[in-house]
Amino acid sequence: MPSQTLDDATLAGLVADATAAPSMHNAQPWQFRYTRAGRTLTLRADLERAMPEADPDTRALHVGCGAALLNLRVSAAHHGLDAVTALLPEPSDPAVLAAVRLGVRPDAPREPADEALAALHPAIRDRHTSRYPFDEQTIPEDIRAQFADAARIEGADFAFLAPIHLETVLELIRDAEGYDRGDPAREAEQEHWTRNTKTEAPVDGIPDYAFGPRDASERATTRDFAGTGVLPGRARVRFENRPQLALLSTPGDHPTDWLSAGQALERVLLTATLHQVSTSFATQPLEWPDLRWLLRDPVYGTGHAQMIIRLGYGPSGPRTPRRPLDQVLTIEP
Repeated sequence: MPSQTLDDATLAGLVADATAAPSMHNAQPWQFRYTRAGRTLTLRADLERAMPEADPDTRALHVGCGAALLNLRVSAAHHGLDAVTALLPEPSDPAVLAAVRLGVRPDAPREPADEALAALHPAIRDRHTSRYPFDEQTIPEDIRAQFADAARIEGADFAFLAPIHLETVLELIRDAEGYDRGDPAREAEQEHWTRNTKTEAPVDGIPDYAFGPRDASERATTRDFAGTGVLPGRARVRFENRPQLALLSTPGDHPTDWLSAGQALERVLLTATLHQVSTSFATQPLEWPDLRWLLRDPVYGTGHAQMIIRLGYGPSGPRTPRRPLDQVLTIEP
């Protein structure tokens, strides 16, 4: 590859990898702009895809964009590119979330940090959210430690919930799910981001085939995207009795922290995927301020809760749609 250029095929691959990241309701709230002169890829929040009911401060939007940023860094390392990243580089425009200057390396050996990022690349396309039951097999301690290390590298804390704390969080998840179903505006917002694949070919949102089954015991932690509606033919099965939930948190609770949380989240998810550990999210109580602050461990908890992750061994979940690159990428001279 010439030292001063980045060809369009490589650029498209970088952005395609970035957009494989998870986001709230699969809204994909990002835009990328590449300037050839500065060899810089700018990540901007697509605020038309914000969710004013469930995410009024755009915290979750930032987390999703942070996950896309981590994927971009992984892809750059895979392609042998330097990726010098600045968060919130334009204070006058907070919708500009990150600027990544891409440089072509000489033939020198890669740094260990870049090797570690590049090693995650195969997991980008295999990572999917699984709203299916997991088995009761406990994730080994050495693998759990790798998840904590992955989050720590990106400036976040990751900890599995102890039994007493787990019961509290499960109650908060169920409370939040009930609050959501009792709030017509939130119910409508969620429905706006679900897709009936019998009548449309979606490029975003949660398709009906990804809802997963209902929990026969009504104790599932995953969000039920059917809401108060009924999906014909949907199975009812029992989920794991004691889900393995982990809390990801950050020291602060500002846009930079949310972006760091998203990068930490995706680094954990990719690490889990490499270990054949399936994942999903339980974000419902994070979306209610009076419940979110209760999520911290009452004895050891510090920081601000940014994500509840469910992990375990089971189906990896189906691939969900992504927007075409011409909708998310602009190339400028």
